[in-house]
Amino acid sequence: MINRILKIDLTKKKAEVYSDEKLYEDFLGGTGVATKLLYDHHIENIDPLSPESPIILSIGPLNGIYPIATKTIAMFKSPLTGNLGESHAGGRLFMSMYDANLSAIIITGKLDMPSYIAIENEELRFVPANSIWGQSASATERILRSAEKGIGKRSIIRIGPAGENLSLMANVAVDTGRHFGRLGLGAVMGSKNLKAIVISGNYRHKMENFAEFNKIYNEIFWTAVKSPAMKKYHNLGTPQNVLPLNKINSLPTRNFSQGFFEGAEFLSGENLAKNYLAQQIACANCPVGCIHLGTLREAFEDSTHFKTFKIPYDYEPIYAMGTNLSINDPNALFKLLNTVEKVGWDVMETGVTLSWATEAFEKGLIGTNQTDGLILNFGDAETYQKVLAYMKENKNEFFNDLNKGSAYCAEKYGGKEFAINFGKNGSPGYITGRDAFLGFLMGVRHSHLDSAGYSIDEKIISGDLNADPAEEIDMLINEEEWRFILNSLTICLFARKIYTEDLVLRALKSVGINKTSEDLKNTAQKIHALKYKIKIDNGFDLNSLNFPEKLFNVQTGRGKMNKAIVQEMIKTYTNRIKSLVETLAQ
Repeated sequence: MINRILKIDLTKKKAEVYSDEKLYEDFLGGTGVATKLLYDHHIENIDPLSPESPIILSIGPLNGIYPIATKTIAMFKSPLTGNLGESHAGGRLFMSMYDANLSAIIITGKLDMPSYIAIENEELRFVPANSIWGQSASATERILRSAEKGIGKRSIIRIGPAGENLSLMANVAVDTGRHFGRLGLGAVMGSKNLKAIVISGNYRHKMENFAEFNKIYNEIFWTAVKSPAMKKYHNLGTPQNVLPLNKINSLPTRNFSQGFFEGAEFLSGENLAKNYLAQQIACANCPVGCIHLGTLREAFEDSTHFKTFKIPYDYEPIYAMGTNLSINDPNALFKLLNTVEKVGWDVMETGVTLSWATEAFEKGLIGTNQTDGLILNFGDAETYQKVLAYMKENKNEFFNDLNKGSAYCAEKYGGKEFAINFGKNGSPGYITGRDAFLGFLMGVRHSHLDSAGYSIDEKIISGDLNADPAEEIDMLINEEEWRFILNSLTICLFARKIYTEDLVLRALKSVGINKTSEDLKNTAQKIHALKYKIKIDNGFDLNSLNFPEKLFNVQTGRGKMNKAIVQEMIKTYTNRIKSLVETLAQ
């Protein structure tokens, strides 16, 4: 098991590598280790965009060893929310860190000029990046792939103009079509004058118990290949969710005004695969291949020649820039996604902010004086393209404000009741019912990936589950805490049904980590408590939580929500979290 941490001081341009066996014994790796490292940096008094604000990249003990253990965790103080920032990305990054013999990287300080870092094994170089500062995230990857050959499997993470301009919803692009998307890591990198990081290595690890490893590896591999649950990710990818969610009135449409989109068929996984799919790729060491790239052709000025782009599309981008903006033309959607990709914004926060702005325009809270003459209408992809262009150049105060996200804009201009964010983070794409929204509100990342509350709603909608509010809260908390274990091992959550507790314990034992079920449960609760302590220390107020008011007036997949029941569930959930944090303090 690797427990080597590379600590980089950008201001001094110095680095050191150290080991910490106890840290990994207590927190496993991945999100557990990253949480403890973030906590140890005492970030409650730090401006997220200050030099002292840390960036932490962390992998787990199964990365580079077993299939579908493909994620890397980024932990930071979020400039969007002011508290815990955590984002996960696939691609090759975990493999490059593993091959460089690094389990975590901590970055603090600020470079004196735009630069990128090239890491080869445990050695690194600081390279001036003035010539690529201002380049799109896509162009930066192409340039650095040519300039930096590396010594093994290279991974390139980088920011676009959004990160350079300190947009609070700037993301970090990872390899091809993957991202640290949520909560503004791109702005943190931009504030440090850090354009990119290139990581490669050729370290070769030894497997002590090869026979047992090989047995478990084959079990995971063939289960993944034959699993119907994994097959859907290969065939259509996450866009296969579009039609099923639409059928149960759970597909967010026109800023969560309804759960049915009349143009869903055009944006369905089936239609995109049949008419637009150009290529499928996979993260390193994954047999599934869930990453789908669609074809976008744009004419040059003479209209007789075209340039072709391959656009990664997943369910969340389809919701954010498609259904929720009432865009049903795949070409228009791909064009919007291409712009977001190049500039380097989080696609979900961008979509939620644009949908808030459109409804705010319709209600007269903002007008053409703010939009520089643009008239915002749902379904008007051409105008949304202009809005994105104005946001990129910060054309006026309003477009600069849009770069700060939906919560900031609603606080300044009004419309908080229809700004669909949770903990200041733009909503994921589910309108299934109260458990989805409760998971977004109370989950530490305000993500659908925290506890998958939408899946509880879906089981209730289908009649497969009959649960009361207390049971639903138990299921949400239990699922989130199990995911802390998977995210500490940095397993792709698409494989959560493959990596059962029994398999996890056997896989850990095969790499020399002996744990029991009780050990995993205690570790998960310790991680949960520590994450929430970080959030509370940084101003997250458990006593002022509620859903955006609009959601109480919308027909979800489970019908209209009962406000009194929901508020009581929030209160109960809040008390559970407070008790958890108090236990940690003791």
